[in-house]
Amino acid sequence: MKTKQHRSVRIPNGNKKGMGTVEIVIIIAILVALALVFRGALTSYADNIMDFVFDDSNVIGALN
Repeated sequence: MKTKQHRSVRIPNGNKKGMGTVEIVIIIAILVALALVFRGALTSYADNIMDFVFDDSNVIGALN
């Protein structure tokens, strides 16, 4: 009686050049999606930082 042998799909080990590129594209896509979701919060946060950095009274107060 013959037994069935399971054949597994093998991916050649020699062709891994594209794997890094695909991973980077996926990471960039996730970061862009997060930026779009939290766009309002990020804009508000950046505005607060810019106001603090470029406000002369904060700089003078920090020096005293």
